[in-house]
Amino acid sequence: MTNERLRSALLAQGMTVRDLAEAIDVNAKTVERWITQGKVPYRRHQYATASVLAVDVTTLWYDGRSVDSATDLSKAEIVTVYPHRHMVPNGLWRELYARARSHLDVLVYSGLWLSEDPLFHNLLKAKVESNAQVRIMLGDPGCDAVRQRGIDEGHRIMDGKIRNALVNYQPLFTSHPDIGFRLHGATLYNSLFRSDDEMLVNTHVYGIGAYMAPVLHLRRLPGGGLFDTYARSIEQTWGSARPVTDDDMVGA
Repeated sequence: MTNERLRSALLAQGMTVRDLAEAIDVNAKTVERWITQGKVPYRRHQYATASVLAVDVTTLWYDGRSVDSATDLSKAEIVTVYPHRHMVPNGLWRELYARARSHLDVLVYSGLWLSEDPLFHNLLKAKVESNAQVRIMLGDPGCDAVRQRGIDEGHRIMDGKIRNALVNYQPLFTSHPDIGFRLHGATLYNSLFRSDDEMLVNTHVYGIGAYMAPVLHLRRLPGGGLFDTYARSIEQTWGSARPVTDDDMVGA
């Protein structure tokens, strides 16, 4: 039986059998047998392959052992859980972003509290100056998702909070144009704060503000899948978001 899932994952990444073999340090004929004969590789090669192809290991090889192992790995990706965002240590946000070397992402509706922190502004400048990819995604103040989130939290001022955040960030638009700012119209079920292979996931709960909702601290492990699920959400949202215009700050 052939492994069409592995073949499709290779094609999706634009990779050949030889590319994958070199990436995980095995013989190309071995990879070919995984595809054409459905051979199941050693567990370490399963995880290495899943990591290279940016998919969950159970997508490529679905069996009871893989499911149990992937579940254990996903649990291991959870560093800790805070019952409320206000219980996250104050310095953790900046410490996490200070560790970023290649990726620094913020995906929120307003994240007003971060935009008001001058130390966070300095950190953004330093990271983009050191060639890290810095992306800030805020909600489109005129979209339905933003309006509804305000209602869900018990107020109708989410659009105003976003505009205030944009005004706070405005000096960075000109001083550091390489910092990516975009507005999204997505319905967010979590606010995501990524620093390379670490992430804080602030869940959204109906009827309360995000500061009262739980936060998961994640650290990516190859083959785990939990971190990558949220990371893919960031990429999809960035891809559909639009640039900020002067009109977006009107009314702040």
